[in-house]
Amino acid sequence: MKIEQFIAQSEGEWISMRSGHSLAFKQFEQVVSTIKIEILSKQDQEVINLIEKSEDIVAKINGYTCPFRIKWNSISDWEEDNTIESPSGSSILIPIPKTNNEGLILRSRGYAETTEVASSYEILDNGMFMMISKYSQSISEERIWFLSENVRCRSSAVKTSKGSGILQTSYASEIRKVTHKK
Repeated sequence: MKIEQFIAQSEGEWISMRSGHSLAFKQFEQVVSTIKIEILSKQDQEVINLIEKSEDIVAKINGYTCPFRIKWNSISDWEEDNTIESPSGSSILIPIPKTNNEGLILRSRGYAETTEVASSYEILDNGMFMMISKYSQSISEERIWFLSENVRCRSSAVKTSKGSGILQTSYASEIRKVTHKK
């Protein structure tokens, strides 16, 4: 599977139920989210801005494909009495393929740290998408795979910046919202 196929398969609105384990703080979190994934035009101003800001010369030499945006809105059981606003946000992602099944992804906002990052990705023969992001304080490893057309799973591990300790793990089941035409 190529990255364009994976993104096309992911496009849409998803309901996500995630369990997170903070090993460092010995805490467990349950999060329900709405996630929207939309493919963007290469001419989209946010895409152009991220490419221009990127120090990654690969994007300018080899080109990029299929930019997309992820938006999320979450409700966590860590929020006391719902007094804190629901965590929400968005990130622009721009894949830069090196081969048919691996490359880099420029991200306007990372998973483990809310900063721009260039992540490496690989799509395995079984269709599992794997992405590794190295930040200043941590390393995140994310995996996404499809159980069916409208059900996918996602797992992550956040490690120390040297990769010697695991700080957090999570697992999510995600179901695509399907609208029926009348």
